[in-house]
Amino acid sequence: MADFDKSTDSAVAVAEEHAYDVPPSGLVVFFNDDYTTKDFVVEVLVSVFHKSEAEANALMEAVHANGSATIGVYAFDIAATRAAITVNRARAQGFPLRVEVREMQ
Repeated sequence: MADFDKSTDSAVAVAEEHAYDVPPSGLVVFFNDDYTTKDFVVEVLVSVFHKSEAEANALMEAVHANGSATIGVYAFDIAATRAAITVNRARAQGFPLRVEVREMQ
Protein backbone atom coordinates (compact mmCIF):
# COMPACT_ATOMS: atom_id res chain seq x y z
CA MET A 1 0.00 0.00 0.00
CA ALA A 2 1.36 3.40 -0.96
CA ASP A 3 1.81 6.09 1.64
CA PHE A 4 -0.20 9.27 1.15
CA ASP A 5 1.88 12.38 1.67
CA LYS A 6 -0.40 14.77 3.56
CA SER A 7 2.07 17.61 3.17
CA THR A 8 1.30 18.11 -0.54
CA ASP A 9 -1.25 20.55 -1.77
CA SER A 10 -3.03 17.99 -3.94
CA ALA A 11 -6.44 18.85 -2.45
CA VAL A 12 -5.92 22.50 -3.34
CA ALA A 13 -4.82 21.58 -6.86
CA VAL A 14 -7.95 19.46 -7.34
CA ALA A 15 -10.18 22.27 -6.06
CA GLU A 16 -8.55 24.79 -8.40
CA GLU A 17 -8.90 22.35 -11.27
CA HIS A 18 -12.69 22.29 -10.72
CA ALA A 19 -13.34 25.98 -10.12
CA TYR A 20 -16.95 26.93 -10.79
CA ASP A 21 -18.47 30.18 -11.92
CA VAL A 22 -21.06 31.66 -9.61
CA PRO A 23 -24.38 31.80 -11.46
CA PRO A 24 -25.68 35.30 -12.20
CA SER A 25 -28.29 36.82 -9.94
CA GLY A 26 -31.70 37.91 -11.16
CA LEU A 27 -33.63 40.86 -9.82
CA VAL A 28 -37.40 40.23 -9.86
CA VAL A 29 -39.48 43.37 -10.48
CA PHE A 30 -43.28 43.65 -10.30
CA PHE A 31 -45.08 46.46 -12.14
CA ASN A 32 -48.34 48.11 -11.14
CA ASP A 33 -51.42 47.95 -13.35
CA ASP A 34 -55.07 48.95 -12.94
CA TYR A 35 -56.48 45.40 -13.02
CA THR A 36 -54.43 42.96 -10.95
CA THR A 37 -55.86 42.84 -7.44
CA LYS A 38 -53.78 43.61 -4.39
CA ASP A 39 -54.94 40.32 -2.86
CA PHE A 40 -53.56 38.37 -5.83
CA VAL A 41 -50.19 40.12 -5.62
CA VAL A 42 -49.93 39.39 -1.89
CA GLU A 43 -50.93 35.76 -2.47
CA VAL A 44 -48.17 35.14 -5.05
CA LEU A 45 -45.60 36.95 -2.95
CA VAL A 46 -46.40 34.60 -0.06
CA SER A 47 -46.85 31.37 -2.03
CA VAL A 48 -44.28 31.74 -4.82
CA PHE A 49 -41.67 34.08 -3.33
CA HIS A 50 -42.02 32.84 0.28
CA LYS A 51 -42.50 36.30 1.77
CA SER A 52 -44.21 36.78 5.11
CA GLU A 53 -47.70 38.27 5.04
CA ALA A 54 -46.34 41.59 6.40
CA GLU A 55 -43.48 41.74 3.89
CA ALA A 56 -45.82 40.80 1.03
CA ASN A 57 -48.22 43.60 1.98
CA ALA A 58 -45.36 46.12 2.19
CA LEU A 59 -44.03 45.06 -1.24
CA MET A 60 -47.51 45.18 -2.77
CA GLU A 61 -47.99 48.72 -1.42
CA ALA A 62 -44.58 49.73 -2.81
CA VAL A 63 -45.55 48.41 -6.26
CA HIS A 64 -48.87 50.26 -6.06
CA ALA A 65 -47.37 53.56 -4.83
CA ASN A 66 -44.22 53.65 -6.99
CA GLY A 67 -45.34 51.89 -10.16
CA SER A 68 -42.85 49.07 -9.63
CA ALA A 69 -40.75 47.44 -6.94
CA THR A 70 -37.97 44.91 -6.64
CA ILE A 71 -39.42 41.79 -5.08
CA GLY A 72 -36.13 40.03 -4.46
CA VAL A 73 -32.79 38.85 -5.76
CA TYR A 74 -32.33 35.16 -6.55
CA ALA A 75 -30.09 32.98 -8.67
CA PHE A 76 -31.13 33.88 -12.22
CA ASP A 77 -32.77 30.51 -12.98
CA ILE A 78 -34.79 30.62 -9.77
CA ALA A 79 -35.84 34.22 -10.44
CA ALA A 80 -36.95 33.34 -13.98
CA THR A 81 -38.88 30.28 -12.78
CA ARG A 82 -40.69 32.17 -10.02
CA ALA A 83 -41.51 35.01 -12.40
CA ALA A 84 -42.92 32.55 -14.96
CA ILE A 85 -45.05 30.82 -12.32
CA THR A 86 -46.39 34.21 -11.23
CA VAL A 87 -47.24 35.33 -14.77
CA ASN A 88 -48.90 31.98 -15.56
CA ARG A 89 -51.05 32.23 -12.43
CA ALA A 90 -51.93 35.83 -13.25
CA ARG A 91 -52.98 34.98 -16.81
CA ALA A 92 -55.03 32.01 -15.58
CA GLN A 93 -57.00 34.43 -13.40
CA GLY A 94 -57.27 37.07 -16.11
CA PHE A 95 -54.74 39.54 -14.66
CA PRO A 96 -52.18 41.40 -16.83
CA LEU A 97 -49.52 41.53 -14.08
CA ARG A 98 -46.11 42.35 -15.56
CA VAL A 99 -43.04 40.77 -13.98
CA GLU A 100 -39.47 41.25 -15.21
CA VAL A 101 -36.25 39.49 -14.32
CA ARG A 102 -33.16 41.64 -14.72
CA GLU A 103 -29.70 40.14 -14.68
CA MET A 104 -27.45 41.74 -12.10
CA GLN A 105 -23.88 42.46 -13.14
